[in-house]
Amino acid sequence: MTSGAGIWAVVPVKSFNLAKTRLADILQPVERYRLSRAMMTDVLSVLLASNRFAGTVVVTSDEEVADTAIAAGARVFREPVNQGPAVAVTTAAQWLAGKGCKGIAGIMSDLPAVSKPEIDMLLSGHGDSPAVTLAPSRDGTGTNAAVCSPPDVIGLSFGANSLANHLLSARRRGIQPGIINLPGLGLDLDQPEDLLDFIKRGPNTHSSRYLRKLGIEERCSASVSTLDFNIDRWQSG
Repeated sequence: MTSGAGIWAVVPVKSFNLAKTRLADILQPVERYRLSRAMMTDVLSVLLASNRFAGTVVVTSDEEVADTAIAAGARVFREPVNQGPAVAVTTAAQWLAGKGCKGIAGIMSDLPAVSKPEIDMLLSGHGDSPAVTLAPSRDGTGTNAAVCSPPDVIGLSFGANSLANHLLSARRRGIQPGIINLPGLGLDLDQPEDLLDFIKRGPNTHSSRYLRKLGIEERCSASVSTLDFNIDRWQSG
């Protein structure tokens, strides 16, 4: 794999079979598998359609993920085993830095509401190197996208409290990080309410079509009703 000198999109993806376990109460294993695959396809289609990246690479240890990414038009950086998104993006960033890459945009694969205009805004707000630009999760604690130039300017972490970790890491390097709140990039599909919010946005994507086919609105409503009933029983008991 060769790299250009610009900014590369780096997307960490674990096995489709292992993804979205927090949706187990509402989606069957095969449904989570298909949704995970659809979400990655949606994210890659936006990244590959953008003219802002020198390239797009998926980091994975899973052969099916790799084959799906290549079929979509992305490059693949194979890691020996899945060690989580932070290690995946960091390893690819270090490799790209060694190839003369200007910067990377680490973007999660479960953001099917992302759009090309949002990618443009994310990168347009990124300053001259050294620079860090962050797109938080909508709860304001996680990081769903991180643009770094040079690629390894800070250590990366994703998940709970990762936004605070990135802010601290950047400031320790003397960098005032940029924060840009974007609704599509902020919406990762982790909870039933996320699925409902995503459907209400009305995007015509692989993920939205699949969720509508499953009747996800009815499922989520039934799940919420059951939860409320159980809470009422617990409180009354």
